[in-house]
Amino acid sequence: MINFNGTIVSQDDNILTQNRAFLYGDGVFETLKIINNKILFLEDHYFRLMSSMRVVRMEIPMNFTMEYLEEQILSVVATNGCSASARARITVYRNDGGYYLPQSNTISFLIHSQPLENTLYEIEKKNYEVDLYKDFYITKQLLSSIKTTNKIINITGSIFADENGLDNCLLLNDSKNVVEALQGNLFMLVGNKLITPPVSEGCLNGVMRRQILNLAKKIENLEVEETVISPFDLQKADELFVTNVIKGIQPITQYRKKNFETNTALQLLEKLNEMISST
Repeated sequence: MINFNGTIVSQDDNILTQNRAFLYGDGVFETLKIINNKILFLEDHYFRLMSSMRVVRMEIPMNFTMEYLEEQILSVVATNGCSASARARITVYRNDGGYYLPQSNTISFLIHSQPLENTLYEIEKKNYEVDLYKDFYITKQLLSSIKTTNKIINITGSIFADENGLDNCLLLNDSKNVVEALQGNLFMLVGNKLITPPVSEGCLNGVMRRQILNLAKKIENLEVEETVISPFDLQKADELFVTNVIKGIQPITQYRKKNFETNTALQLLEKLNEMISST
C-alpha cells in the first residue's frame, strides 16, 4: 500500500511507483510534428532517438525499426483524429527494477498526440521578448545534447519567464556562454553571418536546427557558422530567432533594450514551408 495525495491505496493502482522515468528521470523522448499523416523529418528523429538510447545504455529492441515506430505513432494520431496536423511525443523509459542501478536495460515506450491548428509553419506578428536565465546552467556534456525526461532547468526557467512577463529565456552553460532558448535552439544574425552555438557547448542537437542550417547554407551571400555566442554578442545582433520542430521558427523581437529585425527568419520560414510542401 502507498499514500497517494493523502489516501492509502494499492501500489498496484499507481503505475508511477514503478516508472523509472518518474522516479529517476530515466527516460528519453522525441517530440514530432505530423502533417497530412506524414511525420516530418522522421529519419532525423529516429536516429536521434536511437543515439539517445545508446548514450544512456538502454537496450534497443530488435523490432524498433523506423517503420515500426512510424506505424505506432501514426496509429495513435489516427485514433485521436488529428492526422491533418498533430503534435506527438514518444517517451522511452527503462523498465521497473532497481534503484539508481537498474536491474534491466530493457525498455517500454509511451506515445501520445494532440491536434495542432496549422499545417504549415507560421510566425505570429507580435512582440516576443526574452532575457537571460541565470539561476541554473547547462553543462557542456553529451547528456545535454539529447532529450531526457529531466528538464528541470527548462521548467524553472519557464516559471521565471512567466513571473517576469517574458515570452522566453535564453540559457547559459557553465562557461557563461549563451546555449539555447527554453524551447529550442538559438540562431543569431550579425551582418551577413548566421551563427548558432555548436552542440559541444551543451545545446540540444535539434532536428529543426539541422534543417535550418541546411536551408541557410543555400541562401546567397549568407555565411553560416557554428560558434560560441556570449551574452555581449546578443547586443550586436541584427536578428535572433528560436527553432524547434513544433513552432518552426520564432523570431525574437526584443532582448532587454535592443529590438531586432525578422527578415531572415521570415525568409527561412518560407523556404522551410516550401521544402515541406514538396515532400
